[in-house]
Amino acid sequence: MTQAEIKLCSLLLQEHFGEIVEKIGVHLIRTGSQPLRVIAHDTGTSLDQVKKALCVLVQHNLVSYQVHKRGVVEYEAQCSRVLRMLRYPRYIYTTKTLYSDTGELIVEELLLNGKLTMSTVVKKVADRLTETMEDGKTMDYAEVSNTFVRLADTHFVQRCPSVPTTENSDPGPPPPAPTLVINEKDMYLVPKLSLIGKGKRRRSSDEDAAGEPKAKRPKHTTDNKEPIPDDGIYWQANLDRFHQHFRDQAIVSAVANRMDQTSSEIVRTMLRMSEITTSSSAAFTQPLSSNEIFRSLPVGYNISKQVLDQYLTLLADDPLEFVGKSGDSGGGMYVINLHKALASLATATLESVVQERFGSRCARIFRLVLQKKHLEQKQVEDFAMIPAKEAKDMLYKMLSENFISLQEIPKTPDHAPSRTFYLYTVNILSAARMLLHRCYKSIANLIERRQFETKENKRLLEKSQRVEAIIASMQATGAEEAQLQEIEEMITAPERQQLETLKRNVNKLDASEIQVDETIFLLESYIECTMKRL
Repeated sequence: MTQAEIKLCSLLLQEHFGEIVEKIGVHLIRTGSQPLRVIAHDTGTSLDQVKKALCVLVQHNLVSYQVHKRGVVEYEAQCSRVLRMLRYPRYIYTTKTLYSDTGELIVEELLLNGKLTMSTVVKKVADRLTETMEDGKTMDYAEVSNTFVRLADTHFVQRCPSVPTTENSDPGPPPPAPTLVINEKDMYLVPKLSLIGKGKRRRSSDEDAAGEPKAKRPKHTTDNKEPIPDDGIYWQANLDRFHQHFRDQAIVSAVANRMDQTSSEIVRTMLRMSEITTSSSAAFTQPLSSNEIFRSLPVGYNISKQVLDQYLTLLADDPLEFVGKSGDSGGGMYVINLHKALASLATATLESVVQERFGSRCARIFRLVLQKKHLEQKQVEDFAMIPAKEAKDMLYKMLSENFISLQEIPKTPDHAPSRTFYLYTVNILSAARMLLHRCYKSIANLIERRQFETKENKRLLEKSQRVEAIIASMQATGAEEAQLQEIEEMITAPERQQLETLKRNVNKLDASEIQVDETIFLLESYIECTMKRL
């Protein structure tokens, strides 16, 4: 765990949950697993506050716990899960593009609350969608429920581990902490609920027809509530499935850039056919015959079987080896080499960074060393056709920044420089790790800059919010245009200009965060996939 990652985790926890949760979370990241009283003692926080903070962190899967033999419960921070909070906007936007506004709000509710039952999610989402609709229109629970089922079928949401029923019926003393289990068969099994009803608007439900305030109504109705049919079955967003989707999108985009749209559509079809059957950590997809691929092509994509076979052969013969041939049955069996694809994407990212930081000549040398694996300085100068002095400067510059490394091969045991070969090489894994570390630093700087910008203009932002609230309430009561104009003029022209500048700057910083996170995702995926193969 590097200092850059700890700092980024600290910023994310503070931004999402506040200072106390951030204090406990960062302490656990730094120290590893610890019991409750030790955490309270080391952080100087009251036991009650530590319990509440741990509840929040456990609810959002940011902290896990385990019971030791002596019955002591220890809590451990999941740093990689904390860093996933950077990607929340991307998860939500992806669901919106795939499953429209209903899917977007379902995933948003699950990410905001950590874990929720299906019935609670459906009711919350239906209410939120009803709020945005025109008067007289409402969102049906059944429609939201159908979208939830589709998300579960495609594994974008999954059940949380729960306490087994046998543990509850045990007559002995209760364990210090419950043991949570999940059957893999039930992970995406949606409970059969008959949710009948429509979303409600907040304003209409505050008072009944007689005008009696909600607070003064008798509370006897709450005691006779029926038990919730899915009580105890909690759901969460399946982040690994989202990562699989992002990886597939990156591969399809890379194929489209390298070849053409038809090739990318064939690769997209292959990935879609194997998205449920292939695990997120697999190096290859399941083998698919060309006949199966032909039958699964999108409707309206008019290419003949012969043309498809030609495209598949082209893809299999491509030097990048994104697609490989694994057999000849069924017109030819094809797989997508996910590890090779991720390695190519990571290499392209490194090349792009070298070009932006050091210029096109350095990028030429970097690509040359990548291609030839090991080169002496004289060979680099000759192959790259760059003068000796410039080539030496460029090599040392990249060497000092850890983009390339130097390997010594001695002729004699004494390692005398005159009798030693010095070869330049690119270790993609270590270069990717170094770049990932820099990306974490960049994101932390972007978050700090955004917080500084908003803090500097805090008074102006509060004034703008007050004016907007007054205008909204006046419009609701049917105020005249002249009155609204008068309220709007409370913000002067220079203040309005300052607000526009702030908005533009914050939008730029937000966009930069998302772009850097895309690079982080590619590098993390490549490192994880490579480490599993070693």
